Amino acid sequence: MAQGYDDERFFAAYAEMPRSRHGLRAAGEWRQLRPLFPPLRGRRVLDLGCGYGWHCRFAAEQGAARVLGLDESRKMIERAEAYGGGAQIQYRVCAMEEYEYPAGAWDCVISNLALHYVADLGAVFERVRRTLVPGGTFLFNIEHPVYTAGVGQDWVYGGDGRPLYWPVDGYFTPGPRQTRFLGCPVTKQHHTLTQILMGLLTRGFALEAVEEAQPPADMLDLPGMADELRRPMMLLVKARRDGGEAGVE
Repeated sequence: MAQGYDDERFFAAYAEMPRSRHGLRAAGEWRQLRPLFPPLRGRRVLDLGCGYGWHCRFAAEQGAARVLGLDESRKMIERAEAYGGGAQIQYRVCAMEEYEYPAGAWDCVISNLALHYVADLGAVFERVRRTLVPGGTFLFNIEHPVYTAGVGQDWVYGGDGRPLYWPVDGYFTPGPRQTRFLGCPVTKQHHTLTQILMGLLTRGFALEAVEEAQPPADMLDLPGMADELRRPMMLLVKARRDGGEAGVE
């Protein structure tokens, strides 16, 4: 699932992205995602696909008692460790599909822009449910099905180079999609909205919030950002493991 993130050229390009350089405040979805977090003081937080560890450090700042960030990319973990952030944070080079998911070990599981690399989404949902305490929170941001079903995940452009429309094809055929990201070939996994939401409901989660990310007004003057209002790119989902109040065994 590392998808080239350990490639020197790819990682160098990734490091220049605004969200890589400036963190959560440069992420267009953060203002919608931030309010969805449950209270984290004293809680145990697992981050699947932690990248630079921005959300791990946020959890620590909110008073989390223990934070574990997993990422398959060694370079990502090295960068996360270099940023530090508190003794309660640990990082591990590990694919989310390979983590052991001990039963009842975590109060909150988060994942930001990583689940669209996972082929068997249902299996991850099942393991997340097992590792959460009853009433625990699963909060994730995944690329929107309209985005992952995009042909080449790119616009169709006019002769003047402006995007005309976003083509969608093969929506009801889940599976791998070949695209390019930062000039490198990348394989992502397309999942329909039904697969994502019903995949949670049928595995004992209750949906608490479903939002399609939109760029905030003060970011619309950034290059290409206004076009993000023409089709959804990210899907934010907050789900609760049934069985009790949050954090209560």
